[in-house]
Amino acid sequence: MSEENTTRIYTVNLSKAWDTPKYRRTDRVINIIKEFTQRHMQTNKVKLDQDLNRHIWSRGKTNPPRKIRLRMIKEDDDTVIVSSFIEEKAPQLEPKESVTEESIVTTESKDSQKE
Repeated sequence: MSEENTTRIYTVNLSKAWDTPKYRRTDRVINIIKEFTQRHMQTNKVKLDQDLNRHIWSRGKTNPPRKIRLRMIKEDDDTVIVSSFIEEKAPQLEPKESVTEESIVTTESKDSQKE
């Protein structure tokens, strides 16, 4: 087998969980994620990351998220670890100030000369 781990990123729609009774929705979301992972990564060994589990359960048993972005990492022993994916944004450049300190100083000196 290859030495590198296979990593994929998916957005999973979890709206099918709303077809189940309220008191089972979050349980159904966990099953949807596991079924999706098994189908797309071709393995039966699926582990959910602890942070992902906390994110899903954060709003309680009756109100799980409608969709979620996932990172799936397939290891050498065909075990897939599923974690939540958070995009890292590129650092933004600071906008240039339209008014510089020199222009402020020159306008202040002009005002003082008029008086």
